[in-house]
Amino acid sequence: MAPEPRKRVRLGDLLLEKKLISEQQLKEALAEQRSSGRKLGRVLIDIGAVSEADLHGTLATALNIPYVDLSHMALDPKIVGKLPETQARRHRALVLKEDARGYLVGMADPTDLFAFDELARLLGKPIRLALAKEAALLRTIDLVYRRTEEIVSLAEELDEELSDADVDLQALAAEEGSPDAPVIKLIQSMFQDAVRVAASDIHIEPDDRCLRIRLRVDGFLQEQVIEGSRVGQALVTRLKLMCGLDIAEKRKPQDGRFSIKVDEKWFDVRVSTMPIYHGESVVLRLLDHSASQKSFTDLGMPDDIIARFTPLIERGAGLVLVTGPTGSGKTTTLYAALQHLNTPDTKIITAEDPVEYRLERINQVQVNPKIGLTFAAILRTALRHDPDIVLVGEMRDQETAEIGLRAAMTGHMVFSTLHTQDAVSTVSRLLDMGTQGYLIASALDGILAQRLLRRLCDNCAHSVEPGVHQVAWLSRYLSAEQIAATKFAEGMGCTYCNMTGYRGRIGVYELLEIDSDIADAIRRTDLTALDRLVGRLTNFIPLVQRALKFATDGVTSVDEVMRSMSGLEEPERRSSLVDDVLRSEATSEPPGSGAAAA
Repeated sequence: MAPEPRKRVRLGDLLLEKKLISEQQLKEALAEQRSSGRKLGRVLIDIGAVSEADLHGTLATALNIPYVDLSHMALDPKIVGKLPETQARRHRALVLKEDARGYLVGMADPTDLFAFDELARLLGKPIRLALAKEAALLRTIDLVYRRTEEIVSLAEELDEELSDADVDLQALAAEEGSPDAPVIKLIQSMFQDAVRVAASDIHIEPDDRCLRIRLRVDGFLQEQVIEGSRVGQALVTRLKLMCGLDIAEKRKPQDGRFSIKVDEKWFDVRVSTMPIYHGESVVLRLLDHSASQKSFTDLGMPDDIIARFTPLIERGAGLVLVTGPTGSGKTTTLYAALQHLNTPDTKIITAEDPVEYRLERINQVQVNPKIGLTFAAILRTALRHDPDIVLVGEMRDQETAEIGLRAAMTGHMVFSTLHTQDAVSTVSRLLDMGTQGYLIASALDGILAQRLLRRLCDNCAHSVEPGVHQVAWLSRYLSAEQIAATKFAEGMGCTYCNMTGYRGRIGVYELLEIDSDIADAIRRTDLTALDRLVGRLTNFIPLVQRALKFATDGVTSVDEVMRSMSGLEEPERRSSLVDDVLRSEATSEPPGSGAAAA
């Protein structure tokens, strides 16, 4: 069936007729169009002759076509894929829907008759047009035309090559001079897809008859399944070669790293392999070089926290801890602190496991327990290298903690991390490790606890009434009147956020500065008094309350706050728990006595 003919519409004449632009503005725009080659509508918008909304409204009415908001459309990748990506970008067009009448195609410039004819020829069915904003259309093309189809196609091509019994798998993967080899193209496409969706990790997991590639985006995994078991073997072998691992050793875990350039940006890739039942699982951590140069403001740290945290880290001596669960951004915060302090007159030494970002002028040491190069060993040696600042990647044991505390007491600034729920519980964690209270009280200056919350997607966030369970949780912190007066939000899910309702993350912080009263409670190991003193501080805002502020401001959802803050107790509840623990310890019998010994 031949495509429905389109009538020619001269955009300039149309806008003049509607008195939206003047003849002089049209002349200026036409001259600019001739010199730059850009579309007339875009030129008119850029020079301020007409607003984008007026232009779209007028054009849609004149052509009798609908205007579509792509940010709220759920697009089927199979339907979108009917038009190749190169043609979609060339003609600024996107296939939105397929039905009995043919295809509905969104275009940024539906007056382009040549593009209309070419799209009808490529699609082979009648097409109907809809108008879409150019910026939104290009953005949607970036998100919808992910590399998933290309990855599957390359994997199938690789699987066909590997099906030949004469193919040497290791020779294929080791063939450095063949950029067209499917395994290399597969790796390139995989990384481009990961960077496009801002993934932090790539998980490669072989199964019985398939390969799973999962990307961790904003803390959650997104899965793609590729048929064929041989693909995973070739992929793992090539990745091992890229980071210098032993391709013959498949029984033991191995770790390595390499650098890769994707879309004009350099990434360090940390590789970890692990033997599993169907082969080897590989996790690739993507480390953006630019992430090591972020400031506290770039991280989303509130101004009041920055104003208090900056003087803490600028002191000449003391210990500052950054705490939180795995994946909460502790290392990124510490790197921001090092960037702030990294000057030619300051000697900085770090002990890390592993070294995530490479920083100029900073002596970074990789932990290697196999040869006895532990955090404690590096820290002892570092103190003999005349440092001003020492960063210990993590305080994992009593020895490391005590060396760090003593270093802070003897004129060094020490930074480190701990896995604890919040700032106050960090003290009990140090005591639990066997560290003496007087050491902690003398050396510890401050504790920054943090979490990461997913932001609501700007395109699909909408106001909602909290549910019964949400209201029950909110009532711990807000009155019924406050809950009723607050407009909470959730994300519906759209093309831009991969139907999750969230896009990007924001840091949540609480900062506890150690004053004389708090130090005295720590020295006495009186955790109940510590809790009560912290509760009375006017400048201490707990993590839950800061996170809740993001929910009441519509930055995130109540569900996300409840999920990320689970396990955190209110001060009153925590104090009663501490009292119970202390009473049970006071009444318990020593080991080897009484009924237990019998």
